[in-house]
Amino acid sequence: MRRRTAVRALALPLALAAALLTGPPPAGAEAPVGSRGSHGSRLYTPKGNPDAYRQAAGLLRDGRYADAAGVLAMVGTPQAVWFGDQSPAEVERQARTVVRDAARKGAVPVLALYNVPGRDCSNYSGGGASTTAEYQEWVDAVARGVGGHETMVVLEPDSLALLPADCGQDDAQGTRTAARYTEVRYAVDTLGRLARTRVYLDTGHPGWHTVGSLVPRLVRAGVGGATGFFTNASNYRTEADSHWYGTLVSACVGYVEDGGAAADCPDQYWPRADAEGWIAEHVTTPASRRKHFVTDTSRNGLGPWTAPPGKYADAQEWCNPPGRGLGDRPTTATGDPLYDAKLWIKIPGESDGLCLRGTAGPRDPERGTVDPAAGDWFPEQALELVRLARPPLPTAGHPTTVR
Repeated sequence: MRRRTAVRALALPLALAAALLTGPPPAGAEAPVGSRGSHGSRLYTPKGNPDAYRQAAGLLRDGRYADAAGVLAMVGTPQAVWFGDQSPAEVERQARTVVRDAARKGAVPVLALYNVPGRDCSNYSGGGASTTAEYQEWVDAVARGVGGHETMVVLEPDSLALLPADCGQDDAQGTRTAARYTEVRYAVDTLGRLARTRVYLDTGHPGWHTVGSLVPRLVRAGVGGATGFFTNASNYRTEADSHWYGTLVSACVGYVEDGGAAADCPDQYWPRADAEGWIAEHVTTPASRRKHFVTDTSRNGLGPWTAPPGKYADAQEWCNPPGRGLGDRPTTATGDPLYDAKLWIKIPGESDGLCLRGTAGPRDPERGTVDPAAGDWFPEQALELVRLARPPLPTAGHPTTVR
């Protein structure tokens, strides 16, 4: 009896060791249950952050097999491939590599484009192209790389929810904000012409802008030529809140396109029955012609974090909040014809940045550590996301050892 138990206990460590010895799974490898859509499409799984595999290897050496398996399961789940800061030649080559690999695997890649001038208001994830002309050249290169392959494009997170005018980076004439709209429209026009590419524009998240204030931005940015929009990118709002917000935004876009005023639209704070009644009475655009949406469910399994009242001058509740979990697995089977997919847009396990929460730092006062720079692997947060995933990861659990 003891011998049979020992054999079963060794099966997981040996399987993990084999996975780590052979390196990351091939890009586009078979996705977890739930990633296939109602039409049989499968979302693409890129190679994970190399530090994730190093973390899993360390956990395996320490006998923490469930944690190691959980980290590997997390990075082996379909998620977006981010592009930004590459030269046009580099991004063209890299985008072509991804879409061709995805096509060989029968999968649909999600490309997150993040290179607009002045992105993130020059904060933790600042950078991007220097000028509008430079950005347009970069978008042209992405389009050449994608070509005729089936692709979903998440276009410039925070580009519309966080305009230059929103963070004091514009001049009195609104030059930079006008340029932002020009840049996004150019990307919509260029990528939207590709026969098998779906383009989604930024809406921030349900706790940020009201529907009536956000929709005019979408319209000005050219949502009419796009597939639709995305919400909750890199944030923690619940699936229910994100789905309802997307439904309201889609209805309001249709209302505005038919000549209505966005200010009249119900927002996410209305009683639901009242909002549904208003839409039924005022939105004449049929659901089949309304704009579609996708959401980011990568880290919203437990919803947003609320900082203790009065504890911080600036709680930065969006920045590496403690005690969060992975959310719904990526899928195109949402049960709603307007809701194209639940996606993992943000790479779970990668840091949001150096969170100081209004203090002088350098430590994150909520965690007691110096958080990694934006985009770097954050082992502690990765384990939180795995252990607190809702729904749970099939292989995730508390640390275990073979005894």
